[in-house]
Amino acid sequence: MHRLCVIAIAALFGSAHAQVAGYGQCGGTGYSGSTTCTSGYYCASQNPYYYQCVPGTATTSTTTTSKTSVTTTTTTTSSSSSTSTTLKTTTSQTATQTSTSTGAATCTGTFSAISASDFVAKLHPGWNLGNTLDATPDEGSWNNAPVVASTFSDVQNAGFKSVRIPVTYAYHFTGSSPDWTIDPTWLARVSEVVDMVTSLGLYAIVDAHHDSWIWADVTASGANLTMIEEKFYRLWYQVGTKLACKSSLVAFEPINEPPCNTATDAAEINKLNQIFLQAINDAGGFNPQRVVTLVGGGEDSVKTSEWFVAPTGFSNPYAIQFHYYSPYDFIFSAWGKTIWGSDTEKATVLSDFTLIRNNFTDVPILIGEYDASPTNTEPAGRWKYVDYLIRSARSLNFACVLWDNGLDHLDRNAGTWRDPNSISMITKSTATSANSLPDSSEDASATSQWSSAYIFHQYGTNVVAQSLPFIFNGNTLTSISDSTGSTLTSGTDYSVSGANITFTASYLSKHITSTTAPGIIANLTLTFSGGQSSPVVQLVQWKAPTLSSTSAVASSVSGADLSIPVTWGGLPEIAAVKALTTSGVYLVDDWTVYLGPLQQARTTYSSQYNWDSSHVIITSSAISSVISAGVSTVFTFEFYPRVEGGVNSVNFTLTV
Repeated sequence: MHRLCVIAIAALFGSAHAQVAGYGQCGGTGYSGSTTCTSGYYCASQNPYYYQCVPGTATTSTTTTSKTSVTTTTTTTSSSSSTSTTLKTTTSQTATQTSTSTGAATCTGTFSAISASDFVAKLHPGWNLGNTLDATPDEGSWNNAPVVASTFSDVQNAGFKSVRIPVTYAYHFTGSSPDWTIDPTWLARVSEVVDMVTSLGLYAIVDAHHDSWIWADVTASGANLTMIEEKFYRLWYQVGTKLACKSSLVAFEPINEPPCNTATDAAEINKLNQIFLQAINDAGGFNPQRVVTLVGGGEDSVKTSEWFVAPTGFSNPYAIQFHYYSPYDFIFSAWGKTIWGSDTEKATVLSDFTLIRNNFTDVPILIGEYDASPTNTEPAGRWKYVDYLIRSARSLNFACVLWDNGLDHLDRNAGTWRDPNSISMITKSTATSANSLPDSSEDASATSQWSSAYIFHQYGTNVVAQSLPFIFNGNTLTSISDSTGSTLTSGTDYSVSGANITFTASYLSKHITSTTAPGIIANLTLTFSGGQSSPVVQLVQWKAPTLSSTSAVASSVSGADLSIPVTWGGLPEIAAVKALTTSGVYLVDDWTVYLGPLQQARTTYSSQYNWDSSHVIITSSAISSVISAGVSTVFTFEFYPRVEGGVNSVNFTLTV
């Protein structure tokens, strides 16, 4: 159990005349230290237990209290879904609030208080509005247009119950120290988007996003912590004021993935949590009762477990949020890692989750970001990963909020989902769901890989029956339908034997011959007697793609990505890219020599390679690496299926 308990004891030796530094305690029940703040700060509070030096000048005289009694401050926690985890120093809150605190905002509506545990339970499953309000310098600057209300209807219709709204403020400050004024037009836009979400009855989490590395990086060399703290307070005071009267459907998250390397960094992040709470409470309105999702270093589960300390002095119900993108190589298509699902890999996920749960046994926890994107992960491995992650998280009472940057899951323009099977498992699966899934390679030492998410047929070969191993999980196959909606006939078109689904040669021959043009030929939807998974198996005719050219001079194409026109030979995507100099040296990451044969010398998606609908791409970073090495380098583009002998790969050489 990680039950946090803090005892605040009246100071015995505090100097009555010393000045308190910015954001230090300057009064409150049980406090006997100095009540005078350093220049530029004044002593303010929203409750009698904790007064703090905050930026600015007091508009009215304030008398702080100093008593000799001892006040015990506890964090009240419970694993029950109906009990609030509250940063509590006062008597318990009532169910509703019809007025407001003495802060900047005054609300006239009613606030229906909710515990953190109930909030977390109700927000699952959640969806992230990624690369939108968090884009820099402005909404619309990245790959998404400004969000419209219909997007949230699409999210809700898919089964999601909440939206996390990442927001970057860095380029919307119109003033400097000490006020750090935020453009009111930007605050109004944030408020408008929040209303789009809550008008549908969806829960919302609002954060400060890329500010974490643009100006609030406490690990940066020479970081001005005084400035960061001042600016952070002003940010959340203004956001808290603007959103003060939002309903209890809205929670706040202080900062996204704050950089953290050491215990000292973590202590500063804990301080930012405290400053955040002070700011929103000072802003008034309904904020003193609002749920908050607090963070540890990097929103990393290990750093949070090791160093997070809950703030004190506030009544806000709180949860802990962490993010999960592990294993890195599979999620980010690094070093040729295209498979997932071994017992060891599953054990790692469960161990990671169990660690943070065991450290915070009675605290509500949410995974605020996770993803296995259909953009770059192989379907069978992805579905096994999503299935296991969701079931493991639910078994430990975690809520899960899917990261979606606009290129991953929801096509916002079309209102359609790129991988409906993943979305179904995410929105419907429980801890005990038994989903039937295509099986796939799990042996990292293998020299070829297979996947039952596809029926691969090589161009120029005879059509024969093909068997796909499946993970049935106690279910039975009830039907298979093709792209036209026609239902396949059991015994004639396919059969099931043990863990294998076999498609007959006669059925496959209805769609392909040895000379059918390469590409995706048919989509087959499989339905099972139980679970939330209805995977689509694709019939693919394949041969190696062709490139419009096979070499270029590195120096002549440097300074930008190199896009090479490609004629795809099956699936229009890259599985992996090997980069070897002509002298046999790994261009990057030479430690991959210790990995399996399909990972050695492989590079990383987005860092060294990419692709679009008609090009394979070598990034400018990879070109720079070739020039720095001073040796011509062969890039081997590998495609699905990953087979031996180089029959499904093509080479491109950068010469120096």
